[in-house]
Amino acid sequence: MFENPATIPSNSPHLRKSGVNEVLGNVSEMGDLKSSSSPRPVTMMAPSPIFLWRFKVFLFLIWALCCCKIGWDSVMRMSVEFRDLFFYEAFLYYNPLLLVTMMVWLWGVNLWVFSQGSVNYAKVFELDQNHLTHREIWKCSMWMTVIVPTSMTAYLYLYSHGEVSLAASQPVLLYLAFALVLIFPFDIFYLSTRYFLLRTLWRIALPLQPITFPDFFLADILTSMAKVLSDLERSVCRMVHRQVATIAWFEADSVCGSHQIAIPLILVLPYICRLMQCLRQYKDTKEKSALLNALKYSTAVPVIFLSALKYHVLPESWTSFYRPLWLFSSVVNSLYSFYWDVNRDWDLSGFTKIFKFSRPSYLSNMLYGRQWVYIWVMGSNLVLRCTWTYKLSAHLRHNYITVFTITALEMLRRFQWVFFRVENEWIKISKSSSSLHHHHPLSDFSLEHDKLLSSSSTLHV
Repeated sequence: MFENPATIPSNSPHLRKSGVNEVLGNVSEMGDLKSSSSPRPVTMMAPSPIFLWRFKVFLFLIWALCCCKIGWDSVMRMSVEFRDLFFYEAFLYYNPLLLVTMMVWLWGVNLWVFSQGSVNYAKVFELDQNHLTHREIWKCSMWMTVIVPTSMTAYLYLYSHGEVSLAASQPVLLYLAFALVLIFPFDIFYLSTRYFLLRTLWRIALPLQPITFPDFFLADILTSMAKVLSDLERSVCRMVHRQVATIAWFEADSVCGSHQIAIPLILVLPYICRLMQCLRQYKDTKEKSALLNALKYSTAVPVIFLSALKYHVLPESWTSFYRPLWLFSSVVNSLYSFYWDVNRDWDLSGFTKIFKFSRPSYLSNMLYGRQWVYIWVMGSNLVLRCTWTYKLSAHLRHNYITVFTITALEMLRRFQWVFFRVENEWIKISKSSSSLHHHHPLSDFSLEHDKLLSSSSTLHV
């Protein structure tokens, strides 16, 4: 049964196979001994996402405390009569970008809620697969949250320590950096999204083409940021005329002073653009609702220009004639805008849908199907509509803390408005697509049936 190894030829396949197996066995044994005797390499464990998040929050809090401490100490170094003017100027340079940062944060929250629900915002805005999600939006807003207050802190510190030229360069460099990132033509920093934003802004400024949903949606948001655009114009004007860090915001006769005609012109610009969009929409669709919408935006024009007249008429004329006109136009604009928000933009026809949420409804996609949500949104929308119209007043521009607060509240109102406006548009798209879906198969079936009949008749012939 067993062969003697001596009788097996040296070139036998059996010998070669057994020799190879023996060598491999010895090598594996040596490897096992070596691995058991030598220490194994230590694999690096990646930190958990929770740890990284807590570490980032910790660094953010340290940074925020440092900025607050340095900024407060810088302001306290100045005399009392000079301190308020200095802080007012610094505030007007940086509050536009702070409010833009806030709007980007809120837009990220909008997208996050849409992604959690059933509203396909990418289809509503006709976005491609490269569009930014809420995570990328929040990443951008996080960088803006760090960069803008850091520049403001540097401005306060340098100015309070006598480095006026270096302090004046801080807002200039910041504005240039934002402008360059926005128009940078290379494929970094989300080029497709930046191009989409710039193209939409161009279409808003020159509504020479059919109006799409992103066009008038962004234009509506810009009406809520009219004060931001006005402050941006004043800041850029002072940068162009080399008046940064000169404390001249209250000078009426200055090139960029508080009485310049450019302030009401910039305030009214978003409303004029939106008005032109409505007229273009009426030209394309012949819908009377477009004209009524245009009338709504036209009611903001007297609010802005009547208020600006305070600097150019006698105080007695303002009190007896122009101020009552301004109040009347403010009430008309607020009530008309509130009606349009609820009845047209949100499609709550006569508020009747609010009381029907006990039954299944297509409005209950996310948090929408609850009665208290609609009551809260309508009540807050009415109050904030009135305060925002009041804020458009040119004679209130020196109360910068009050104006900043009301502008931030208006952005929160617009943030609420976005949820219901986009959902209403998605409902319209879903209804139209479902009707087409139900219609097309029948038409295709009839066409196929006709083809079969014609082919069968041909065969018979």
